[in-house]
Amino acid sequence: MKKHLVLMFTLIVLIASQSASANLILNGSFESNDVRKNSWQWFAANNVDGWNGSNIEIWDSYSGVNAFEGTQFAELNAHAGDGQAFSIFQTISTEAGSYYDLSFSYRARRSSTEAFLLSLISSDNTVENIRIDDHLVGKWSNFNHNFKARDLMTTVRFTALSPTTGTVGNFIDDVRLTKEPSLSASSIPEPSTIMIVFVGLALISMRKTLLGNFPKIEG
Repeated sequence: MKKHLVLMFTLIVLIASQSASANLILNGSFESNDVRKNSWQWFAANNVDGWNGSNIEIWDSYSGVNAFEGTQFAELNAHAGDGQAFSIFQTISTEAGSYYDLSFSYRARRSSTEAFLLSLISSDNTVENIRIDDHLVGKWSNFNHNFKARDLMTTVRFTALSPTTGTVGNFIDDVRLTKEPSLSASSIPEPSTIMIVFVGLALISMRKTLLGNFPKIEG
């Protein structure tokens, strides 16, 4: 019975952990719009799952550049701009007071002077801006940042800084936003989930008991 309780507790922890670590960014690796291999294509942002804002240029192994994750990635400085700084974003449901981890990969297309601004915008209009300007040509870099959500909605926005309106620069891939696990009530599985675990363990125990009552047949 003790082993069963340990197993049950382990399963509950795993369920809670998986729920907390789910990526809240939709289409963070820009894989939803299938682009022919060794080519690129630009899309209006509202035609790219999850994203809004300026046009988005998606590459698939074009010009010898491979994605950091999957097979596709985005160029922030996209084709056919409107004369404004390129900017793409997602607005995510968050829990005020909870901590979140944001990560993504980025790379220069042509020059190490390429740069963009990461903005975390709460629905109360509080903004945290982080300048990303240490790009490398020919190599992906990784960014990680932990922040505390202030409100029920948080917007993750990328805005081109250098070049601002030019159509060459600032590759982005593998954008992830995950909620840190905690011991709060929101991290505890629903009662229905716990009941399913209990029933499963009970069935396993009953099966072992029933099988144990049958005499062994000697070969």
